Amino acid sequence: MFYTPVFAGDAAAMGFLCFVGILALFFLGILASAIKIIPEYQRLVVFRLGRVVGAKGPGLVLLIPFIDRGIRVDLREQVREIPHQTCITKDNAAIAVDFIWYYKVLDAEQSVIQVGNFEAAAQGMATTTLRAVIGGILLDDVLSEREHINNMLRARLDEVTERWGVKVTNVEIREIVPPKKIQEAMDRQMSAERERRALVTESLGKREAAINVAEGEKQAAILRAEGEKQSAILKAEGEKKAQLLRAEGFAAALERIYNVAQTVDPKTMTLQYFETLKTMGTSPSTKFIFPMEFTGLMSDFMRLRGESETPEPRQD
Repeated sequence: MFYTPVFAGDAAAMGFLCFVGILALFFLGILASAIKIIPEYQRLVVFRLGRVVGAKGPGLVLLIPFIDRGIRVDLREQVREIPHQTCITKDNAAIAVDFIWYYKVLDAEQSVIQVGNFEAAAQGMATTTLRAVIGGILLDDVLSEREHINNMLRARLDEVTERWGVKVTNVEIREIVPPKKIQEAMDRQMSAERERRALVTESLGKREAAINVAEGEKQAAILRAEGEKQSAILKAEGEKKAQLLRAEGFAAALERIYNVAQTVDPKTMTLQYFETLKTMGTSPSTKFIFPMEFTGLMSDFMRLRGESETPEPRQD
């Protein structure tokens, strides 16, 4: 066997180097724990010998080793989910509700000092608040007034978390699951309501159609009556004008006959009467119509005949 000789000076040097290395690591660890880099969205709550000295950051923060202790607090808006919780409504209906809520730390010191475990405390407060709110509302209102329930939950949670330096910014109910029997009844009610709406819509459509048809017939009747009225007016005006024209023509003819008759000799008129009587005599009818002037004509005729038969006086 071969042994490597170890000198006492070399062993001392190696021991010293190890000591220096351990000491360097120790100082590096102390330096790392004393220097903190805090992002913009965080704050470092510093405790010095158990007392809060304030929230530091953002940026570079120096701590006194073994004396200062820092706790990081996130100032960004956070969201947490509350799983399905069985709640009893005011009318004793058991429903399952789950929701999410948003919060934001406004005071980093209070969020560390006032509550030991904010996440657990907030979740427990949210579930109990949910049951309290749902317990004072009827089932129909729970299903139809989600926005109102959201506002009530947010207000009540905010009242509790305000003393912790936390602001509840929003609460949103995601799902409400009623019991199976109630769900079936709601489905039947929804079907009946849809059928009712369909019937109402159909009846309204028929009513509007009937109204439109009646209105159209009314307008058509009005237009027809107006057309007939205008036609009658135009026809009457045409007949009036035609009668006026006929009367004017007849008057003109009478005037013409009268003017011509003024120039006719009485003997010629008598001959015309006799010609007319002769024509009437050729008719097979046994009735004769004599004009009123006939007697005057006969008297004139007899007078003329007597004058023609009277002998002329002798002249001695």
